[in-house]
Amino acid sequence: MNSIPFKQFKTNIQDLIKKVITQHIALKITDPNQGDFIILSAEDWEQQQETLYVLQNSNLMEQINCSQATHFQNKGYSPNQQELDEILSI
Repeated sequence: MNSIPFKQFKTNIQDLIKKVITQHIALKITDPNQGDFIILSAEDWEQQQETLYVLQNSNLMEQINCSQATHFQNKGYSPNQQELDEILSI
């Protein structure tokens, strides 16, 4: 994560916000007087919230682990040709 002083952030706020949004990077703003803070795009924040939800959901994590185990053992579900056609036509 990049870090810049608050004064530099104020000077270049428009360019920095555009960079945060388009390049999907978080930016730490340092200010010894008021404290540090981080800016990131709403899209990135939402994705992080979804990730945290999945990681904190023990039932979902167990399903993922079981699915991964069957995948590595080549015992997972294999769709038939009709199902593949439907999936690929989307």
